[in-house]
Amino acid sequence: MQKFISKYWGWLFLIVPLVLQLIFFYAPLIQGAFYSFTDWTGLTYNFHMVGFNNYKILASDPRFLKSIGFTLILTLCMIVGEIALGIWIARILNSKIKGQTFFRAWFFFPAVLSGVTVSLIFKQVFNYGLPGIGNFLGIKWLQTSLLGTPAGAIFSVIFVMLWQGVAMPIVIFLAGLQSIPDEIKEAARIDGANDNTIFWKIELPYLLPSISMVFIMALKGGLTAFDQIFALTSGGPSNATTSLGLLVYNYAFNNNSYGYANAIALVLFILIGIISLIQLRISSHFEIDQ
Repeated sequence: MQKFISKYWGWLFLIVPLVLQLIFFYAPLIQGAFYSFTDWTGLTYNFHMVGFNNYKILASDPRFLKSIGFTLILTLCMIVGEIALGIWIARILNSKIKGQTFFRAWFFFPAVLSGVTVSLIFKQVFNYGLPGIGNFLGIKWLQTSLLGTPAGAIFSVIFVMLWQGVAMPIVIFLAGLQSIPDEIKEAARIDGANDNTIFWKIELPYLLPSISMVFIMALKGGLTAFDQIFALTSGGPSNATTSLGLLVYNYAFNNNSYGYANAIALVLFILIGIISLIQLRISSHFEIDQ
């Protein structure tokens, strides 16, 4: 027995996380997929099989279609914003500036804050801080809360999520930039390359793995956005900022339509899977070319 344990004890470190993932991830996933074909309310043990009826309703549900549109806009802004802003700020922090250590810590600070806390703080800023400044300075469009209009609420959600979401990409891109050998850039400068040429021909190719990682993080953050939106706008006004994650919550816990909510969640899961596979295929193609 002791000989058996000494030979196979390492498998214990693999089996335990696999069992936990099976219990807390795959089992609920399969259970949710099953309930998506039912009319279960979540309040009783009784339900009826409805087949693909929940998925047929999705195609004509205005709240779902509106939520899809907002979620895609939010995800696109998160991907573009986190990659573009992350690289730009990381390049600045990688240069020789005074207070370099302070600014690196400052830009990473939002990453350690709770998303709900950040959203509640900005909610007060949008509802009271900015209107107060607008009234004081006589700026008419700033006198009303941005969260009171659909366009203003969408802008506010994107701004808050980018403000906090760009912190981790900055660190990732900064690490990628610091991994580039100085000899390569020095040789390029001797050959007459300017900063733009060095960025496009040297830094950007080195950052492709980092960009791929940030892309997946931003994609997941945008498609599964919930807590920050819930705390900031609760999906309003007029469902303008209702993400797919928040829609699932509303149908499940406010409307007691657990079967229908699971159908939306399964569609979201498949959507994330398809986009992630496409992105991984494209990024691996570029990395091979490099």
